[in-house]
Amino acid sequence: MAMNDPVITDRDQSAEQFLRLIQESRRGKFKIYIGMSAGVGKSYRMLQEAHSLLRNGINVTIGFIETHNRAETQALIEGLPVIPRRKLFYKGRELEEMDVQAILNLHPELVIVDELAHSNIPGSKNEKRWQDVLEILDAGINVISAVNIQHIESLYDEVHEITGVDVTERVPDRVLHVADEVVNIDLTADELINRLKEGKIYDKAKVQTALANFFQPEKILQLRELALREVATAVERKIETTVPSNVQVKPERFLASISSNPEIARRVIRKTARLAAYYNSRWYVLYVQTPDEAPDRIRLDKQRHLINNLKLATELGAEVIQVKSRHIVNSIMAEVEKRNVTTVCIGKPHFTLVQIILRTNAFNQLLNKLSGSDTDLIILS
Repeated sequence: MAMNDPVITDRDQSAEQFLRLIQESRRGKFKIYIGMSAGVGKSYRMLQEAHSLLRNGINVTIGFIETHNRAETQALIEGLPVIPRRKLFYKGRELEEMDVQAILNLHPELVIVDELAHSNIPGSKNEKRWQDVLEILDAGINVISAVNIQHIESLYDEVHEITGVDVTERVPDRVLHVADEVVNIDLTADELINRLKEGKIYDKAKVQTALANFFQPEKILQLRELALREVATAVERKIETTVPSNVQVKPERFLASISSNPEIARRVIRKTARLAAYYNSRWYVLYVQTPDEAPDRIRLDKQRHLINNLKLATELGAEVIQVKSRHIVNSIMAEVEKRNVTTVCIGKPHFTLVQIILRTNAFNQLLNKLSGSDTDLIILS
């Protein structure tokens, strides 16, 4: 060690930890309402809560609310302070966005921010509204927000399978993980469909189209299950982090081993993210670059998909590990031992006859090596 190199002492680490605690205490509290679809009453509930807090002396203001011209929701805005929206021109049209800087300048105790998954107009300070919310929280302002379950990043594949809809606006799971409260706004499928038919969700002209597509009982039930499951997981995370336990349990750590196959890699990443969220655990994504996939040999489209998948993993909270090696199994086992991994997740092999001959030995090696340790193997379909 050079004479001028800093020495990290226990006292320094203790000071850093205390600084983190101070920063966390200054951060605003965050509450999210989750619903299975549009029209369950998330915005309505947020405005009801805002009125209740205002009556109790809390300095509440509306940063952004989307009523979708629903009369009962619109009526609840009356009597609540509203921060005017920021107006800007984009492609020849005047559009409105939430004025983040005005919120920071006014610094209310609590702000209502609807449509958490919203994409901001190009040229805005942040690309996404959830990024605006994190900035507001960091400034010490409390936030109540709302999102539909189909906008949660790690649920993309399940939602697409249920609805057939490609949801383009998504919120990383880590945003939900930093929430202090996650509350489900629940309705039965029949109640939701009745609200739709009564014109309380969309204009009458859109009702039949909605009934023929998204608002079908079997789809609503499956989305409802996803929403209930998400909130249950959030409650379990809250219990684990706030309720003391005298039982020392080895923490779960997941390792997702991915290839350059874009579809399989995306599914493995998202499903491992769900498992890690359920156990509130650290997780890793490992990509082993073999000589066949060196930058000068891999196809450009595969390379682009790989970069996007590694970015997705980071957004979902994984630590990404990239290794160059001819031996994928050895690389996996090295990371398992180095990082105390409890569970390895891989994609379901889609072998042709030739691949079975070439790769079965490697697959068996992985099984044999893991069977000699305390590490579990999950093969994700």
